[in-house]
Amino acid sequence: MEYAYSAGATLLAYLLGSLSFAVIVSRVLGLKDPRSFGSKNPGATNVLRSGSKVAAVATLLLDGLKGWLPVMLVKWFGGDYGLGDGTVATVGLAAFLGHLYPVFFQFKGGKGVATAAGVLLGVSWVLGLATLATWLIVAFFSRYSSLASLAAAVFAPMFYLLGDRAAWYVDKSIVIALIAISALLVYRHRENINKLLKGTESKLGASKQGGKKPG
Repeated sequence: MEYAYSAGATLLAYLLGSLSFAVIVSRVLGLKDPRSFGSKNPGATNVLRSGSKVAAVATLLLDGLKGWLPVMLVKWFGGDYGLGDGTVATVGLAAFLGHLYPVFFQFKGGKGVATAAGVLLGVSWVLGLATLATWLIVAFFSRYSSLASLAAAVFAPMFYLLGDRAAWYVDKSIVIALIAISALLVYRHRENINKLLKGTESKLGASKQGGKKPG
């Protein structure tokens, strides 16, 4: 029966992850579909190019929430149904995959940075903050959001392993899930990697016209 509960939780996490909030928030606020301008990526950074900071912040928070919530629900209530770290790993990975390949949006999703951050914060707030700090440091000095995301992706599994017996006890299933998330993040940023190598990647704060003029 535990396997059925775990499978059900994983499926629900994937469905939650499949809610593309960049598209949903843009529609609610009457903005252009983020898949139609800029990088065409349905994420907070591209939503910001519409000129609406409110929409971008809402997208960022909701994308993070859909990664954090499934993990926390399993940690809060999973014990009553025999669910442990194995299910924490699968629901976190499922929510992330839902964002990348959303069933409600023709399996065309975003790059998953905010959702991955939500998953990490759910696994451990210390792990999440350490990874977010890595993103901020790299972004501050390089001014490249993509480079910061790549650095955070690489360091997240390392931080988890380094925290063994100090902040938590490492679970193999969570290690595998974090490595998978990190590998997928790098893969989804392959175009950004090419641009970074060519020196054509846009820096943070650089104007890149999308839907309408920033107000």
